[in-house]
Amino acid sequence: MTHTILITGANRGIGLEFTKQYAKAGWQIFACCKDMSTAQDLKALAQAHKNISLYTVDITMPESIQALSAAIDSPIDILLNNAGYLENDSLETVTPQSMMKTFQINTVGALNMMQALIGHVAKSEKKLIASLSSSMGSISENTSGGYYSYRASKAALNMVMKSAAIDLASQHIKVLLLHPGWVKTRMGGDAASLSAQDSVAGMFKVMQSYNPKPGQVEYIRYNGEKLSW
Repeated sequence: MTHTILITGANRGIGLEFTKQYAKAGWQIFACCKDMSTAQDLKALAQAHKNISLYTVDITMPESIQALSAAIDSPIDILLNNAGYLENDSLETVTPQSMMKTFQINTVGALNMMQALIGHVAKSEKKLIASLSSSMGSISENTSGGYYSYRASKAALNMVMKSAAIDLASQHIKVLLLHPGWVKTRMGGDAASLSAQDSVAGMFKVMQSYNPKPGQVEYIRYNGEKLSW
């Protein structure tokens, strides 16, 4: 039986690398992004791999996600909430607008996807909802301040997924929070020391072996180390 994974933000960076590695592993991939007209690398990858299906979706728009849900008629083994947004704001520069935009994508977007696709995940074999969080969402690990909207949105995502793990336990759905590390992508910047390939390879292994107790969610680095909340 072929396993399936749905990946948001699949057009570049970590999302594109996830698509590459799962395609190579023989999974059926539902690769999603907001604007397919600019996703040249993703479209080229799909041309080379028949197990990649492309979907346009705006994770901040429930009607867009509902259309996606209706278009996919197979179970989804892993729902991977990868799409994200980073605003480098300080105490002096953070605004209500930047805060709300970041929350809408990083927190509410993942919640929207989960709500619309729970049924697909529940029908699958692996039954996993994995979301890319960040060590910057850890309250105990915040020793440098800054990044107000991003930190807050990831901390909120952690709480959303903690509640979801409890609420979905009766359906045997597992929930996982992943920290990809500081990755050399457009979001992470050129100064980052970790390649997308190495980060994703690590997270791939974490997802393959993930088996929490019912109702529990773990917050794990790409290398398998657990993060403190």
